[in-house]
Amino acid sequence: MDISPAMEKMSLKPSAATCLGCKEGCSGFQPHSWRKACEACGCSTVDHAPGSNSEDDQRMGRLLTDSPCCHLTAKVKGGGGLRMYKRNRMIVTNPVVSRKDPTFNTTTYEWAPAGLNQKLAMQYMELLPESRHPVSGTDGALGRRRQLLSQLPVYDQDPMQCQSLSSEEEISSMILFVKQYKQEVLGVGEVALPGEGSSLKEAANQRAAKEAKVQCDMKDTAQHQDHCSGSAAVNGTDDKSEYLCSGCHGNLVKDSPAVYAMHAGYHDALWHPMCFVCSECDQGLVDLVYFWSNQKLLCGRHYCQSVWPRCSGCDELIFCKNFVSGKDGRTWHREHYCCWKCGQSLDSPCQH
Repeated sequence: MDISPAMEKMSLKPSAATCLGCKEGCSGFQPHSWRKACEACGCSTVDHAPGSNSEDDQRMGRLLTDSPCCHLTAKVKGGGGLRMYKRNRMIVTNPVVSRKDPTFNTTTYEWAPAGLNQKLAMQYMELLPESRHPVSGTDGALGRRRQLLSQLPVYDQDPMQCQSLSSEEEISSMILFVKQYKQEVLGVGEVALPGEGSSLKEAANQRAAKEAKVQCDMKDTAQHQDHCSGSAAVNGTDDKSEYLCSGCHGNLVKDSPAVYAMHAGYHDALWHPMCFVCSECDQGLVDLVYFWSNQKLLCGRHYCQSVWPRCSGCDELIFCKNFVSGKDGRTWHREHYCCWKCGQSLDSPCQH
């Protein structure tokens, strides 16, 4: 499936004139030269939610490319190999029966779990608080965009978006780190009924076998034949009397949707939709994107900074060996260890 450039224009770019943090106190987003914040009001980039759905889809496409979740992306026509996130938008149409002439109310969800029929997708949505429903034009949709910026910052995956990488060694370290987490840690939760883990596993094995075959066809070498053959999965459903949530350890209702995570296994690990959260910040994982580490779910931000320190000044990961560590556990690039207002070292008292 190709995505044409015309599709990138489907979403209107929201206004970033008003800061969501200080409201009327900001005249408009003015990016700081290196902090991820507005120079006019000091609030973070996330509080201004700059960009558009199209830009979000491009960033997500880059994140999921070269991962086991690349099936959720599609090639951009004329994009030179770039891939776009196939964000699953859901349009629900309900008839209005109170009028003489039939009319319809249409609700557009900016995101819904992939691979579900509308009935099951709506069941999933109803298990979340209304404030988290990503309905177009509502605070729920805006909250989703803010979570994308916060949980999956683009500068945690793309060296080209980092201003602090100062050597080839640092760039190489980041590239290797991103490649590793894409293959081993990154995943997107899958929604299905309890007991349907075997079917999800079979589908995952088929995708892996198909991808392996594509790679072998590209290399065209006989020695990869065994690797490409893949392994057959057993079709069917699990047969257990009860299913427990891996988050709250409470019972899961068999006819109510649950969330599975490939990296956690499809049989013994599943979650209530409300329990599929980052173990550090306790926030719901945006678009079900998770990082599986030490048998725990993490958002992208907290996984990355569990491996590499994060600069409290520019918010980027620190790949250099020489950096500043504070007594409170915070870290800084040496050049960013300074006052926001005057730029003086934080070791020297200033009027700010």
